[in-house]
Amino acid sequence: MKKLAYGLLALLVITNLQGQKLKTIKSDIQLSIDSKKENLIKISDAIWEAAETSLEEYTSSKLLKDYARENGFEVTENVADIPTAFMAKYGSGKPVIGILGEFDANAGISQKRIPKKEARIEGGAGHGCGHNLYGTASLAAAIAIKEQIEKGTLKGTVIFYGTPAEETIFAKVWMVRAGVFDQLDVCMDWHPGDTVVSGTETSKALVDFRVMFNGETSHASADPWNGRSAVDALELYTTGLNYYREHILPTSRIHYQIEKAGNVVNVVPDKAQIWTRLRENSVEKVDVMYERALDIAKAAALMTGTTYETKLISGIYEILVNRTGAEIIQKNLEALGEITYTSEEIEYANSILKEADKPQIGIDGAVKPLQETLPAQGGSTDVGDVSQVVPTVRMSATVAAKNGPWHSWAVVACTGMSIGHKGMIYAAKALSMTMADLYKDPKLLTAVKEDYRKNKKPEKYRPRILPGPPSLD
Repeated sequence: MKKLAYGLLALLVITNLQGQKLKTIKSDIQLSIDSKKENLIKISDAIWEAAETSLEEYTSSKLLKDYARENGFEVTENVADIPTAFMAKYGSGKPVIGILGEFDANAGISQKRIPKKEARIEGGAGHGCGHNLYGTASLAAAIAIKEQIEKGTLKGTVIFYGTPAEETIFAKVWMVRAGVFDQLDVCMDWHPGDTVVSGTETSKALVDFRVMFNGETSHASADPWNGRSAVDALELYTTGLNYYREHILPTSRIHYQIEKAGNVVNVVPDKAQIWTRLRENSVEKVDVMYERALDIAKAAALMTGTTYETKLISGIYEILVNRTGAEIIQKNLEALGEITYTSEEIEYANSILKEADKPQIGIDGAVKPLQETLPAQGGSTDVGDVSQVVPTVRMSATVAAKNGPWHSWAVVACTGMSIGHKGMIYAAKALSMTMADLYKDPKLLTAVKEDYRKNKKPEKYRPRILPGPPSLD
C-alpha cells in the first residue's frame, strides 16, 4: 500500500511540475509577442498599405519572409510554383506543427484610416478580410514557438506557411496538391472576425468555372439574321441559373460575374464570357449543382445556335471541424480573457456602424463559449482543403466593429489601426499557447489526430484544380 501511495504521490508531483513548466512557457510566449508588438504592427500596417490582390502579393510576401529570416527560420520560396507562396521552418523531429498565414487584399475597397467611407486610393484594393493581420499574427505565433524550441523547453518542428490568393483562386489547393502539408501532425489557423471564438464552424465547399460563348458577328440592324449572338446565349444561361435558384436547397448559393459581353451596340456580339461560382455545404452537393449548371450552358448554346466552352478555375472543400482542437484552444482563449477597448476605439467603431447604417453596438472583445458544430452559415475558404489532409485547429479574433459589413471599407478602416492590431496580438498569443499544449502533451496531440481520423471521409481527397500553377486567366 505504501509503495502505491508513494507512486501516486510521485505522479502527482511530476504532473504538477509539468503543469508549472507549461504555465511558464505560456507566460514567456505572451511576453515574447508583447516585446515584438511594435515590429508586428509595422509589418501588418505595411501589408495593409500595399493592399495586394491575389497572386500579386510580392511586397506582402517579402515583408513576412524577411521577418521570418531575421528570426532564424529557414525559408523556402516559390512553393507549389507560386511566386508569393513560401514556407518558414525551424526545429527538427516530431511533432511537426504548421500554422497558416494569408496576406492578400480585396479588390476595389480601398479605404483611409478614418471611420467614414473614403478611398485611400481610388479604385484600389483594401484589407476587408484582415489578411494583413492574419499572416502577421500567425508568423508571430510561429516565432514565439521557435524561441521555446531554441531554449529546449519545447521539442519538435514549427512551420509557417505563407499562403497567397485566398480571396479568389484559392492557392492552398495547389499547395495541398504539392504535398507541403503532408509532413504535419497538426495545422493551426485563425481568421479575423468580429468575435473571439474557437473554431467549431465548418465552411461551404464551392466550384469556380468560366463559360465562354462563341457566335457570329453581323450588322445589328442591316442583317441581324446572319449573326449568332454570344450575349443572347449568356443571357439565357443566367436566366437558367436564376430559375434554378427556386429549386436548390436553402444552403446553396449561386454567384456570377459577367466578364465579357460584346464590344459595340451595332454589332451582333460573337464573344461573351461569365465567371460562375456555386457553393454548398459539401463537395458532393456542389457536384450536383455543377452538373446542372453545365447542362444550362449547353441548353443556352443550343437555343442560340452558338458554341460554348467551359473551363474549371478552382474548387474547394468544406472545413473538417476538429472539436478536440477547438476545446484546447478554447481554454487558452478563456485564460487570456476578453480584448478590451478604449472609449475612443468604441466611438470609432460606432461611427463606422452609423456610416454603414447598422446598429451602433461597438466592438465585441468577449470570449464566446464553445459553440456547437453547425452547418456552414457563412463563406468558403481553402483552409477546407488543408483540413481534409491534416488535423486543423482554428479560432477567430475580433478586429472590426460588431456586425459591420465584411469585405467592405468598414473592415479596412479597422484593420489598419489599433482595433485590428489588438486582435492580431491576441490571436498570436492564443495560437502559440495552444501549440505549446500540443508540443508538451503527446496525449492531446494524439486526441486531435484521432478526432481527424474519426471524421475524415473514407474517399481519397482529390484537389479540384487543373494541372499547372494557379492563374486568374
